[in-house]
Amino acid sequence: MSFSTGGHSDATVPPSAGLPVVASYCPFFLKKEMRHVYRQVTGLQRHQTFVLTKSRLNAVEFPFSDIEVLPKPRVNLWRRLWQKHVLGLEPLIYRGEFEQLGVVMRRRHADLLHVYFGHTGVHLLPFLRSWPGPALVSFHGMDIMERDHEPGYNERLRALLGFLPMILARSESLADRLVDMGCDPAKIRINRTGIPLEKFPAAVRHVPENGEWRIVQACRLIEKKGLPDTLKAFATFRNAHPQARLILAGEGPLRDSLEKLASELGLGGAVDFTGFLDSEALQALYHSAQIFIHPSRTTAAGDQEGVPNSLLEAMASGLPVVATQHGGIPEAVRHGEEGFLVPENSSEALADALENLASHPGCLGAFSVAAASGVRMRFDIHRSVARLEDFYEELRALGRPDQSSRGASLQSDSSP
Repeated sequence: MSFSTGGHSDATVPPSAGLPVVASYCPFFLKKEMRHVYRQVTGLQRHQTFVLTKSRLNAVEFPFSDIEVLPKPRVNLWRRLWQKHVLGLEPLIYRGEFEQLGVVMRRRHADLLHVYFGHTGVHLLPFLRSWPGPALVSFHGMDIMERDHEPGYNERLRALLGFLPMILARSESLADRLVDMGCDPAKIRINRTGIPLEKFPAAVRHVPENGEWRIVQACRLIEKKGLPDTLKAFATFRNAHPQARLILAGEGPLRDSLEKLASELGLGGAVDFTGFLDSEALQALYHSAQIFIHPSRTTAAGDQEGVPNSLLEAMASGLPVVATQHGGIPEAVRHGEEGFLVPENSSEALADALENLASHPGCLGAFSVAAASGVRMRFDIHRSVARLEDFYEELRALGRPDQSSRGASLQSDSSP
């Protein structure tokens, strides 16, 4: 069987440089908010990797040459109906992805499979059970949510957690949620996604002499980022500081409703919606500001943060933080030392924290210095990638689960 994958032929591609080969599976490589994935994939030193993906996105923003784009398989309608409705096989198999993955993994001599995002791992579970090599899945935030509306999903998620010998979580809070779902704590490793500190040089912040406070939030414009609370807190803050400005950097489905709320709050031209900014523009934005705000909240569906990358980047540049006691944020921000953390869903507490920073110049400067040094100690990308590679080596030593638990063979053909 022959498949065209990302411009490569089906000829065997031997590994180079004698390094172990990691297949990095990310269904979309890459959405703009997935910069942390890019930094991990491109930062490996002791392993070489190629990317497996269904769709290549933002190639200019995220250049990477060794990508296997899995083509849409040819559809044999009767075979698909047989596999789906008679044999009861999962979508990965009856859609033809199962065989495609097997072809690429054998051809590329992959030693290990790293699947990015928990829901992707659930989708790939039949393959993970069948592939003879070791594999792990990393959880980053929203991918840890259960899906009660999707029949069988929650059961497959728990099966995934039970099957794999190692699970990566982006924060301690996400690890706790995995344990609540039944994951063995001994399987979980904390995979913090660091930042390239050299791109975010630090500068100490001071009270602006002209009263033009600049407060920044950089994120996707989605529910869990708490953006309505940001606007309400800023409206209160601006009553005492009429020259203050709020800059919201990012894109997302809530933009129209947020612009409407800003207008209703009388903020007029005091709020700038910049859209998505690249890392250079973000760096400049951070250095023009005095405070970073990020009031994340848990959504009604249970979605929560790991550790937001933008928060780490802002802290590295020396921005004090006003944020919530949410998800992995307390693991990154030391309350009363690097910023203030307040309860979720309280714009009043958020406004009080902003005013507390503004009215204590010494506190603003001390928090600025502490934020920059704290991120450098705990979230350097080189250290986090080295730790990830330690996990890869540990996993290869562990091998894969007992072969008796395997599902259909990689070589199998389920057609009638």
